[in-house]
Amino acid sequence: MKYLIRDRDGKYPALFDNTLADTGIEVMLTGVRMPRMNSIMERWIQSCRHEVLDRTLIWNQAHLLHALREYEHHHNQHRPHRGIANARPLRALPDPTTEPTAPARLRIHRHDRLGGILHKYDKAA
Repeated sequence: MKYLIRDRDGKYPALFDNTLADTGIEVMLTGVRMPRMNSIMERWIQSCRHEVLDRTLIWNQAHLLHALREYEHHHNQHRPHRGIANARPLRALPDPTTEPTAPARLRIHRHDRLGGILHKYDKAA
């Protein structure tokens, strides 16, 4: 680890920064009065922890990196996000279904990832 990004809270004494500097970690402070500066990463870390890491026994660093890559791929390519019609960040919006009987004819395939912790659902052709 090279950098630690932290806020300017008074609970971090100068000794905290000095200890990290001695180990070669540079402390980067967030902006003054910018509460939303860390919110995006905090949300990603929290969802990664709740959806994957709390449910998985990690064996070693290679296993951890594999689990994090799978979750990142799931998060960016499949999982819907808040925004315009819950669009995924790296995919186009699907065509809307206008037929009233279409849901009865849908065939859905489920693909398990990380041993069944994450699921990806696709329409069958």
